[in-house]
Amino acid sequence: MPKHWAGSVDLHLDVDRAGGRRAGLEHALRAAIASGRLTPGGVLPSTRALAAELGFSRGTVTAAYDQLIAEGHLVTVPGSGTRVAATAAARVPAAGPDDSGIPDEPVHDLRPGRPDLDMFPAAAWLRSTRRVLPSAPPEAHALGDPRGRPELREALAGYLGRARGVQADPARIVITSGYAQSLGLLASVLAGAGPFAMEEPGHFFHRAVVGRAGPGIVPLPVDDMGARPEALGEAGAAVLTPAHQYPSGATLHPERRRAFTAWARETGAVVIEDDYDGEFRYDRQPVGALQGTAPEHVAYGGTTSKTLAPALRLAWLVLPARLVEPVTEAKRLADAHTQSLAQLVLADLIGTHAFDRHIRASRLRYRRRRDLLVETLRARVPRVRVRGVAAGLHVLVLLPPGGPDEDEVMRRAASAGLALLPLRDHWQDPAGRPQGFIIGYSTPLAAAYRPALDALCAVLGTRT
Repeated sequence: MPKHWAGSVDLHLDVDRAGGRRAGLEHALRAAIASGRLTPGGVLPSTRALAAELGFSRGTVTAAYDQLIAEGHLVTVPGSGTRVAATAAARVPAAGPDDSGIPDEPVHDLRPGRPDLDMFPAAAWLRSTRRVLPSAPPEAHALGDPRGRPELREALAGYLGRARGVQADPARIVITSGYAQSLGLLASVLAGAGPFAMEEPGHFFHRAVVGRAGPGIVPLPVDDMGARPEALGEAGAAVLTPAHQYPSGATLHPERRRAFTAWARETGAVVIEDDYDGEFRYDRQPVGALQGTAPEHVAYGGTTSKTLAPALRLAWLVLPARLVEPVTEAKRLADAHTQSLAQLVLADLIGTHAFDRHIRASRLRYRRRRDLLVETLRARVPRVRVRGVAAGLHVLVLLPPGGPDEDEVMRRAASAGLALLPLRDHWQDPAGRPQGFIIGYSTPLAAAYRPALDALCAVLGTRT
């Protein structure tokens, strides 16, 4: 970074001079950091430039900067001037009460739904980017087919066929901006077919997506064999997580798999298969996709949110033939198409097998994390029950009778800076239901994992 660059930035400060120029400047800088207007790592003007802007002496500005450096809010970076410290926002008190309802960044995070972001294959992604950018056709930078780039649909057809047992014709694949969009598109297209049967317990956000699109929701009770098909009733679609039910971790029993597909064939309904973490199996043979047994009756949904990173916003649907046109039109009306460059990079990552190598490496690391979690809970909190351990990126920890309930554990967790997701959020009606927590063992970065487990064991301890 050029040395003169820091002096060229603009900074708006409302300095109250009533208590003195230096004190007013220090207060204004602290307030700007606390409010987030000055973000961690953000550059400040040079003392000379800010002094000229405010009409202060340079010595006044230098003294104010020195004070905030001493407090740890600012740092001096050789060659880059003065910047906001990386952890400044956490130390500076807010200017007023926080009414946002958004919790502070937790010290430990064991909520599910995110991979270890330290494992993102940055080098492989960069290599693929360098390959595809020079060779990308000009039309890749324009609005294109709402179904997505043909390169990615072709690559996915091959990958899903060999890795997940999906019958995937590239013409029937639609690339979306995340699984939530996939589900929303299907809910809008199928809104007139009848209510959606959704697993109980199940993902609360997915229920909200379906509900907003219009269909009513029929709860599908879940037991150790997965969702129970006898509760389908007059449903027009069923949303299932057959390989690894969320949040219980159950695998849909073969008889129930056949029952759901038979129901779809007989009624003309659609099974929506959410294969959110199908690549991660540890203690058993991989369970093939339900779609492979009934491709004209199952809409298969996959995503990179668990394998690579949620921020990529890349997901896909493999559709029955009759749904391709209406879902494509719904996608076109929603956002035209998903951005093309990342699609091309992912296609290259799959085609060069870098994606497979990343999955294998991730599977090994996550298995070790799973093992450490289970062993630690067994040794230190033996009264809790742990379910869904054979696959995926989370386990369900059920609380024992006579121990702390969800509310008490959440209070303890807040005091310990530990972010947890209670099971109660996943029931349509949590009254009288089992209590527990969905523990995402893939979420913490590697160095933060053991401290997070220590905090978990502490807050799960028996009632005192």
